[in-house]
Amino acid sequence: MGIRVNPDVYSVILNGLQMNTQQEDQALQQVSTGQKLNSLSDNPSAAAALVNLRMQSGSDTQYLQNISSLTGSLNVANSALSSVVEALTTAQSVGVEGADSTLNSSNRQALAQQIQGIQQEILGLSNTSYNGQYLFSGTATTTQPYVADTSATSGVTYSGNSNTNSVEISEGQAMPINLPGSQIFSNATTGVFQSLQDLSTALSTNGDISGATTEVQNALNYVSTQQTFYGNSVDRLNNAQTFLTQEQTQLTETESTSLDANMATAVTDLTHAETTQQALVQAGARVSQVNLFDYLPTQ
Repeated sequence: MGIRVNPDVYSVILNGLQMNTQQEDQALQQVSTGQKLNSLSDNPSAAAALVNLRMQSGSDTQYLQNISSLTGSLNVANSALSSVVEALTTAQSVGVEGADSTLNSSNRQALAQQIQGIQQEILGLSNTSYNGQYLFSGTATTTQPYVADTSATSGVTYSGNSNTNSVEISEGQAMPINLPGSQIFSNATTGVFQSLQDLSTALSTNGDISGATTEVQNALNYVSTQQTFYGNSVDRLNNAQTFLTQEQTQLTETESTSLDANMATAVTDLTHAETTQQALVQAGARVSQVNLFDYLPTQ
C-alpha cells in the first residue's frame, strides 16, 4: 500500500500556528490581567451578561444615593415635628395653668405672652429646610411655607401648595417623601396656629381658656398622627437600603465569578500553548528548510 502525503502540509502547519498563537495570546492576557474576559470576542454572551450586571449595580448605587439624601431630609422633618409636639405640650400645660381661677389678669397676660412665644417657635419649625429646600411647602420647595400675617385669624398664612413629591427608591418602587404643611399643621376641624392664637386671646381676655386649651390638645394629637408618616417613611427607606446593599454584594460576587480568571488553569493553558507552538515550529522545520514564519500574516 502506498503512503499518502498531504500536498498542502505547509498550510496545515501555518493554520495550526495561527490558531495556537491566538490561544497563547488569550492565555497570556488572562495571566496578565487576572480576567478571563478581556474582549467581547472572548465570550460574547458572558460579556453581555457582565454589561447587564454593571448596569444593575449602577442603578442600585443611584438608588442608594437617593435613599441617603431622603433619609436625611425625612429625619430632619421628623425632628422638627417632634419639637412641634413638645412645644404644643408646653402650650397645653400653660393653658391648664391659665385656667386656674386664682390667677390675676397680670398673670394671665404673662402666660399669653408665653403662648405667643411658642407660636413663633412653631412658625420657625414649620419653615424648616434641608439642603436649601423647604420641607413643609408641598412641592414648592423654594417657597417659604408659612409667613406671619396679623390680618389672618391664625396669625399666619400658608404660601406653599398641597402637593407631594415621590422618588423611586428601587426598580419600579416609588414612595411619597413629604406631606404639605397645609396637611400637617391643620385640617377641617383643627389647626396648630389657630389653636395657639385662640389660647393667647383667651388668656389675654380671660375668655374660654379651657376651651382653647382643648383646641391645643386636639392640635397636638393631630400633629402627632401626621408625624408617624415620617417615622414610617424612614423605616421603609432603611429596609430598601438593606435590600439594595445585599443585592449589590450579590452582583459583585456574580461579576467576580464571571470575570475573574482561574489563574491555575490560565497558567496551564499558557504553558500548553507555548509547548504546542514549539512543537509546530519544529515539525515545520523538519518538513522543509523553508522558514514557515514567512507565511504568517504580520501581527
